[in-house]
Parts: sequence; structure tokens; C-alpha cells
Amino acid sequence: MDAKTISVLEYPKILARLAGFCDFSASMELARALEPTTSFDLAVARLSETSEARRLLSIQDLSIGGAHDIRPAADLAARGGVLDPQQLLDVKATLISCRELKKALERKTDLYPRLAEIALGLPESYGIVDAISRILSERGEVLDSASEKLARLRREVKIARDRLMSRLQRYLSESASKLQEQIITQRDGRYVIPLRAEFKGQIKAVIHDQSSSGATLFVEPLPVVELNNAVRELELQERDEERRILAEVSALVGTHREELTYGVENLAVLDLVFAKAKYAEELRASEPILNNVGAKHASPLQISILHARHPLLDPTTVVPIDFNPRPGTRSVVITGPNTGGKTVSLKTVGLLVLMAQSGLHIPAESGSDLPFFHSVWADIGDEQSIEQSLSTFSGHITNIIRILKKADNRSLVIFDELGAGTDPQEGAALARAILNHLLERGITSLIATHYPELKAFAHSTEGVVNASLEFDIATLRPTYKLTIGLPGRSNALLIAQRLGLDPEIVSVAKNDINPDDIRADKLLDDIRKERNRTSREREKLEKARARFETQTRELEARLEKIEDERREVLAKARAEGELEVAVLKRNIDSLKGQLKKARQPLEAIQKVEERIEKIEEKVEAPVARKPQPERGPSIGQRPLALGEKVIVGSLAAEGVVTALGEADAEVQIGSVRLRAKLSDLSRKSGEPVEEAPKVKVREAASTLARASSSPGIELDLRGQMADDALDKLDRYLEQAYLTGLLWVRIIHGKGTGKLRQAVRDMLRGHAYVSSYEEGGDKEGGAGVTVAKLKTS
Repeated sequence: MDAKTISVLEYPKILARLAGFCDFSASMELARALEPTTSFDLAVARLSETSEARRLLSIQDLSIGGAHDIRPAADLAARGGVLDPQQLLDVKATLISCRELKKALERKTDLYPRLAEIALGLPESYGIVDAISRILSERGEVLDSASEKLARLRREVKIARDRLMSRLQRYLSESASKLQEQIITQRDGRYVIPLRAEFKGQIKAVIHDQSSSGATLFVEPLPVVELNNAVRELELQERDEERRILAEVSALVGTHREELTYGVENLAVLDLVFAKAKYAEELRASEPILNNVGAKHASPLQISILHARHPLLDPTTVVPIDFNPRPGTRSVVITGPNTGGKTVSLKTVGLLVLMAQSGLHIPAESGSDLPFFHSVWADIGDEQSIEQSLSTFSGHITNIIRILKKADNRSLVIFDELGAGTDPQEGAALARAILNHLLERGITSLIATHYPELKAFAHSTEGVVNASLEFDIATLRPTYKLTIGLPGRSNALLIAQRLGLDPEIVSVAKNDINPDDIRADKLLDDIRKERNRTSREREKLEKARARFETQTRELEARLEKIEDERREVLAKARAEGELEVAVLKRNIDSLKGQLKKARQPLEAIQKVEERIEKIEEKVEAPVARKPQPERGPSIGQRPLALGEKVIVGSLAAEGVVTALGEADAEVQIGSVRLRAKLSDLSRKSGEPVEEAPKVKVREAASTLARASSSPGIELDLRGQMADDALDKLDRYLEQAYLTGLLWVRIIHGKGTGKLRQAVRDMLRGHAYVSSYEEGGDKEGGAGVTVAKLKTS
């Protein structure tokens, strides 16, 4: 791409803003050096990378973390240099960031294939992270555990320093009157005390320094010289050992210089992609559609940009433009008043083309379509040069000549005020000739001009279309709205009249204008008003359609939610019904066993079994209970009451009344509930009962109490700590077992899987659990475990 054009279109300002979203220096360098590519495949790939990054960052906060550009450190280490602790910590942080990013993207290769491909180039740790962690703390201090020798030297340094401090403290207390302050300080690595200058010579000592006023001498008493020497020697040995340790790890870094350099470059590429995604979010941008239609054919390159905004202007105030000329258009001629936005419109289109071919999403609506250009050329602004003795016109022509020599049918050429700066008649003729030359060569061009001759040329020439920027006569301000298909007007006479120019002067000026031109201007005004009215109606329809679609989506979501709730209720009711039936069948089997063990006469057992078979037949189908009467039926003279103990004559068993009907009652015998006719029931007290061997059953009261305290078939443990959850689960299983549940559903969620594993480990050896399995797809899958309980 042409460097001058890139500068004129202010593309470097876009790169500066992009660099602001990068997280470290290497990616910032790439951002500032980013250029539009001339490879169609590469441009499409870059746009896809940005789209993937936007999708990823919208659901996961991912970044390069604390990474740094460690290439200079790796080069230094490779040359035998010793890295300081901070450089090593930077290497460690960078490798950790690379490891985490690589791991995160490798798991999502199917969703983000291009990002995962970049992540493959991130470096491995090569044992460097462990080596640095072994010798350095997070604050960059060499650890005592880095080597046995270092640990020993530091112990010796501490002992020697303590001896020295103890001796110097004695001097402080014995010579307090001779000292400026009772402190111990350092000069040139030696421990000294501050002696007042007038007592010089009264303490045998070596003078190392004095204060600026000369009133204080910093002296080292002779008796502690050897102790100071010992401390200093040990400190030097400690420093040498630390350097040896750092050199050893630095050498490890140096051996992997190439891998680290390549890895940092890939990390910078990945961070640049993330920066593009963040910048796109700030711009509220969308991915453009790049087409390569004219690559092999000479067909016109169609530009279609919807609601485009200049990326450097305030998005809250900028007026978006629709640049969507009809198919087959080669050139667009934009006319309109000064400061009306012609130049901004040209720059917007040119800048969005450069952004798209750099892999940046553009601030326009989704569906915007851009052709792929091999080059972009622009002549915008004042080309006057005093140094080269060039006027404005000469500067423009020089630049235009250069552009015409290099542009081809795969180029986009942008000319602002073509032919300006000279005689209007000659300038218009020259502009028309240049535009015709571009059309003959099949070059796509955007032209801004004031010349009416170019308006007429655009109207009468195939492949050229007029465009204009509207001007509000009432406020004397431009609206910045671009209209494709209509030429613009200067509105000079109207503006002059509104500003207060003498009406007679304005009238004389109107008389000098060709009447056909006045009629044409009036016709253009009428057409523009009609188009604006149509545009407003279309906007109303679009808003109504958007509201309708929103309401439709909301209704569909509500219906879907209701359907989900209905299915959930049915599934829960079905599960509870199945559980009740299973419990009842198990209790019937238990009752059969108890009858046989009671050694009843064969006829009695057969009679009971017949009765049980009738009960089982009733269990197979749901029984519709009749509403209970306010006053229950009676046995004898007194009404039967709920909770009253009765004898079931046919079973010779004692039970408790749990429900009353018109001619029968529901009786609970042990853990079994059954219905019996009133004629088959008798009271336990005060009524004679036919004597027969009684069946041993559990106490009805205790059984009823347990039945009423059933814990339910589900236990939700989500959001609880493992220990608390296991305690709650243990109590729940015991209660479920005692109330006769056959199986239970335990909800622990998916999460990290720790709670799920703890629950299943407990179920595996629990006294009340016979087996367990993962929940089905409709039950919650891996987030649910179904446990089957042992039978008593």
C-alpha cells in the first residue's frame, strides 16, 4: 500500500488506538506496524481470527496475563550473560501465561480453530518455570534453598553480623556522650558509628566518612575491624554464590533462545488478535464481507457499506452514511457545500477498506460488502509546498500523475476537489478528462467536486453515479447525510439571502442564472423531499418489524419455558408415582413373607393372598379418591375417626385408619396401606373380635410417624462445601432408608467434579446403598447421581 495514502487517510491513528488495547510491548510493535495485506486469503483469515477472538472474549475473560517481551533477556542469556532476578521472573511469568493460554485454546480447537493454531506456536516451559521457582521468591529474592552452600553462607553471615552488632552496641552504651547519635550505620559496606568531631582521637578507629558540616565523623573502631572484615568476606561469598545460581538458570534460558523468541512472537500475534477484538467492541464494529469478484474478470468492484461511521469520530455524534451505489458503478461523484462532509465521506470509505484488509472489523452494520483492492490511492488536502515551489494546483497534479501511473483495475482511487486550484473552466475540463481516463482503464474511483460539469457527466455516463451531502437551509448547517443518485447544490443564493444580503442583489443574481438550471434545482429539491419522506416511512416500518420480531421471540421463549416446566412437572410426578408403587409392592412382598412366617392355616394364608392380589390390581392403575365427608362413617353407634386403631377381620391384623370413604376406609398396617369395607373392620377396644392367630407387625404409630417424615426422593447439595454436603447426605440416606425409599436422586452439579467424586466415594461404601449410577439426560446427566437403597 502507498505510504502517503495511508498517512492521508489517517490510518496510523487507527493503529495507535489499536496498540492501546495490547497488553505488552511486542504486540504493541506489531499493532503499530500493521499494514493492509495484498493477499485476499490472508485478509479473510485475519478477519476470521478477529471474529473468533470476539466470540471467545464475550464468554471468557482471557488475556496474556503478566507476559513480557523476553526476547532481549533470551538473547543476553544465549551470549553467556547473567539475568537479574527481575528478568528471570519476567521469563517465568511469560511462560506461565503461554502455558495457560495454550491449554485453554487446545480444549476449544473446534470452536476457535484459528486461535488454536496460533496457540500451537506458544513455547513450552522446558523446565525453566520450575528452575526459577526453585531459586527465586515472588519478590525476586534468591531463596536459601537455592543451594546448600548459599544456606550455609547466610547462616554464617547472620552469626558474624550478630557478633559485630553486639560489639558495636557496647561502644554505643560506653561512649554515648562522645557520639552524635546512638545508631549504627554503614559507609562503603562497613558498619560504623557517628563520632562527634571534637572527640576525634579519643576512640581508636578508622574514619570512613564525615557529615557535610564536618561535625560528625563516621568511624569504625579498631577492635571491630576484624569482625567487619569477616562479615564483608562472607557477604562477598554470598553474592558470588547467588550469581552462580542465577548464571546456572540463565544458561538454561539461553539454551532455548530460539524457542522462546518464536513463542513470544506467536504470543504477540495472539495478543494483537485479542486487541483487534477489543477495539472492534469499542467501535461497535462488525465483520465485513470481502469479495474477490474482479480478481479474474474486469467486472466493476461493488462497494456496499451500511451505516458506516468514521472510526476516529465520536460514535455518539457522528452521522452514519450508507455508501451503496447501484451494481455496475465504477465511479461516484460527490457534490455538496463546503464543510458538508464530502472529505469525511471519502476518508470513511478509504479507511474502512484499509481496516478490512488489515483484519480489523469496521464500524458499519453487519452485511457490509467490500471488494478486495490490491492498492488504495488518495489525493486529499492541500498539496502546496513552499520548499518545492509548488502551488496547490501543481501539488495536486503532481500527486495525481504519480497515482495514474501506478493504479490499475484492482485499485481504489480517491480524489478530493479534483481539478480545483485553477481556472474553473479549465479545471472542470481537466477533471472530466481524468475521470473518463479512470473509467476507460476500469479503475474504481471516488471523486469530490464543486464543478457542475462533473454532475452532468456523471448523470449521462454509464458506470458513474452522482451523490450529494444534504444541507439544511433552515439552520444553514449541513446534515452530513449522504444521498446516492442525486447531485448536490451549492445553495449559495439561499444562504446569502438567509444571512441578510440585499434581496435586490439576490434577485439580480437569480436572473443571471439559466432558467433551466433553476427548474432543475427545484426538481432536485422535490425529489430529495420525496426520498426523505420515503426514507422516514421505511424507518418506521423497520422499527415496527423489529418490535414484532422482538415480541415474537419473547412469546416463543415464554412458551418454551412453559413447555419445559410442564415436562418437568410431569417427569417429577411420574417419578414420585413410580416410587410409591415400588414401595407398596415391596411392602406387599414383605407382608406375604410375614404371613408365611406366622404359620397361619393354609386357608387363611390363601385368603390373605387373594386379598393382596386384589390390592396389587388396584395399584396398577391410579385410583381416584372420593372427597372425604365432613362426618365419617360409623362402626356401631360411634363415628369412625382418623387415626383410630381398628382390626381388619379378613387379615386378623391391627391397623390405623388414615382415610375415610362412604362405605370403606383406608387402613395402614405396618408399612402397607389398603382399603377395607366397614363391615370388615372392628374396634380394638369394647368390641368383640373373632380370635385368630395375629400377624406380627410393626407398631402402627411409629410406622405412621416415619412415613410422615419422608425426606423426599431428591437431595440438592449444590453450592455446599464437601464436608457439609457429606454430613447432610449421610443423614438423608439414613432417613430415606428408614422410610422405605427404594432409590433417591442426589443433585451435586457438574462444576469441577470434586463434590461429585466425594458423593460417589461415600455412596460406594455406605451401609444403606446397594448401587448407584449417573443420572440420565433428562435427569441432569453428570450433575446427578441416582442411588438405589438396600431393602430391610
